[in-house]
Amino acid sequence: MPASRTPIRILAPEAAAPIIMREVSRRRFLSFAALTGGAAFLAACAPGGGSSPAPQATGGALESSLSVYTWGDYDSPEVISSFTADLGPRVTLDSYSSNEELIAKLIAARGTSGYDIVVPTGVFVPQMIENGLLLPLNKDLLPNISNMDPAYLGRAWDPNNEYTICKAWGTTGYTYDKTVITRELTTWADFFDAAQNEASGRTSMSDDPAAIIGSYFWANDMDWNTEDPDELEACRQFLVNEIAPHISAFDSYPGTNAIPQGTQVLAQGWNGDSRLGILESPDPERWQWVLPGPLTELWMDNWAIAEGAPNPEAAHAFINFSMTPENLFLNLDYIGYHVGGKDMETEAIDAGLEYTDIIFFTPEQLDTMREQVLNDSQTTRVEIWNEVKAAAGA
Repeated sequence: MPASRTPIRILAPEAAAPIIMREVSRRRFLSFAALTGGAAFLAACAPGGGSSPAPQATGGALESSLSVYTWGDYDSPEVISSFTADLGPRVTLDSYSSNEELIAKLIAARGTSGYDIVVPTGVFVPQMIENGLLLPLNKDLLPNISNMDPAYLGRAWDPNNEYTICKAWGTTGYTYDKTVITRELTTWADFFDAAQNEASGRTSMSDDPAAIIGSYFWANDMDWNTEDPDELEACRQFLVNEIAPHISAFDSYPGTNAIPQGTQVLAQGWNGDSRLGILESPDPERWQWVLPGPLTELWMDNWAIAEGAPNPEAAHAFINFSMTPENLFLNLDYIGYHVGGKDMETEAIDAGLEYTDIIFFTPEQLDTMREQVLNDSQTTRVEIWNEVKAAAGA
């Protein structure tokens, strides 16, 4: 384990003991500067120069509508319809395909996007807060936060949950067809070996630079947030020259078609989507999900309220409603990702959910997961991603 590795970030507040959809390129990590054309532009767009505005919700009457800007197919329809039936506001859902798309929309709107709730991935939250894109939460209006497991609160990007609360979290691994790859695969090195052999020409990787580039560093037990130019160049050479010629598709959601239809025999993917693909396969026993070692990714999406939200009372009410035990379970069952509630694994097993080992992870597994950090290497990483895609199938 290299001494220079970024300290492990685990699913627990820093003071705690160490216990620890369906849109393309969802977690791409272009920097804010690349997205906006420079930090000066972003600062100019920030309401109040990045200062923290006061919460707009005070516990008054709920507005008649609510607009949610989120990942595709990321909320149980039953939760949404029950919210309207019980509390009144009609919910409109719009989806985006990447954090960059979300951020660009909020920057361009300068507080007039018309959206109330947004769901950014944690690594993007600090810069969104700094640049005035999010409103602080009025936690007096969120009593159901008590139903959340403290392990999924107090993240590094928002230690006191002033702006965000866990919506769902997951990891990256891969699924393989056991009728074609008859040996056991357990690591990222195994993934690359199979891609060059049994699965050559029938391997997909995520349409996502984080997962593609991360897999090289995870396989080699290295810090995937490195800024070392030599390490990044070694990554480039390996992925472009040795792996890309064997890749047949870049697909962030193999659970939609590749796994159910058997069009690939080896598919990198997020755990919830991969689980869905196995469940929808006509022959689920054909497929094996792998949480590969020695390292892999941890990501978390978060409830947040957009600057200028026109319906802040309804926004708080919806987030609070989504954190009841019943609605936490409905969302977990629908999206197939852990949503951060207390004792959810026991509830899922008791309810007979299948493949719960692809939703819930042991402390030992969690200890292998690393969060992404935005840094000055992002431009290089996007260049590598583009080169890999250009060289694929050559």
